Amino acid sequence: MIVALAGGVGGARLAVGLAAVLRPAQLSVVVNTGDDFEHLGLHVSPDLDTVMYTLAGVNNPETGWGRRDESWQFMTALKELGGSDWFNLGDRDLAVHVLRTEALRAGSTLSEVTAMLARRLGVRHALLPMSDAPVRTRVITAKGELAFQDYFVRERCRPRVQGFRFAGSRAARPAPALQALMQSGRISGLVLCPSNPFVSVAPILAVPGIRAWLRRRDFPVVAVSPIVGGAALKGPAAKMMRELKLDASAAGIARHYGGLVDGWVIDHADAKLQTTIEKMGRGVLVTDTIMRSPAYSARLAATLVAYVRRLAAERR
Repeated sequence: MIVALAGGVGGARLAVGLAAVLRPAQLSVVVNTGDDFEHLGLHVSPDLDTVMYTLAGVNNPETGWGRRDESWQFMTALKELGGSDWFNLGDRDLAVHVLRTEALRAGSTLSEVTAMLARRLGVRHALLPMSDAPVRTRVITAKGELAFQDYFVRERCRPRVQGFRFAGSRAARPAPALQALMQSGRISGLVLCPSNPFVSVAPILAVPGIRAWLRRRDFPVVAVSPIVGGAALKGPAAKMMRELKLDASAAGIARHYGGLVDGWVIDHADAKLQTTIEKMGRGVLVTDTIMRSPAYSARLAATLVAYVRRLAAERR
């Protein structure tokens, strides 16, 4: 069993690759819910939906978010009536949010709702929220503290970042299926997808039970750098690093995670950083990490799984 921690487009693309090379019994994808929020009375789970749609093959490959063949009549009518239109909800996407909200209000947990939606969309591999409890990412900026979607969508990542806070994380517990996995002794490796380390991976690690579990792990953790050639392929990770006065490079990402990660997978564009990362006491594998299509995702995933298994064998 391999567990992948994922969020956003990078996480979704690698999850698809992992699902292509691992059977459902061999893979669980744990997704960030720190960017969940309530909008127009609906519970919206952007990262969960991005990963779910991508695994189901119904995602919009052009935007990286939302559904393919989407229509926008709801948003058009909402704007005409003077409603809040800063966060786009497509008509097909809206159906997911309505069903999720209805089920949550009827007493279902986020884990139960996610499993139901994923099953109905044909997703065969386990898709788990990091926690059923609400954890909300807050971005501390020069303009003050902002809810994540206000920073990311309404403000388009323009404010200068000074730090992050994960409201509710101290009281949160891992989702039940994740807790069962953590206690099963079946995990052979954990993968950190090339997701934003501050707003996609950090909220997952902020759940105390998950962080403690990784400290006492007996399996390797392998990460794919979300920074290639000094830039993030998608999203504001490199901008955040520069504003936090961190080195916006694959080596800077390795320093950020420190001893949490045993082996790094970096792109050929960053091969010159291999020695720098190895001097930190970390293993390094250099390969093509840019996932231009599902075929590239599967190729990277196969390389990654082989690397995880090699590190696991070295631990025995």
